[in-house]
Amino acid sequence: MGSFLSFLLGEKKKTASVAKERLQIILAHERRGGSASQPDYLPALQRELVAVISKYIKIGPQDIKVNLERQDNLEVLEVKIELPDHR
Repeated sequence: MGSFLSFLLGEKKKTASVAKERLQIILAHERRGGSASQPDYLPALQRELVAVISKYIKIGPQDIKVNLERQDNLEVLEVKIELPDHR
């Protein structure tokens, strides 16, 4: 609960920590309801991932694929990132 309050109050955190919390909130929300084959938040999630990763490595939207698969009672968020070849 403390991390949720910190999130709401705007305390500065590392980008990875914030991204992890956002993913947990999104997945928890999706599990409670919604029966669409692909959730509508995936494009926004993909854009945010591109923005965060672009701070460290030069990539574009075409380099990240985000997919949510449901298998029985399990949901798997798959993120594929193609990194540039540094030769």
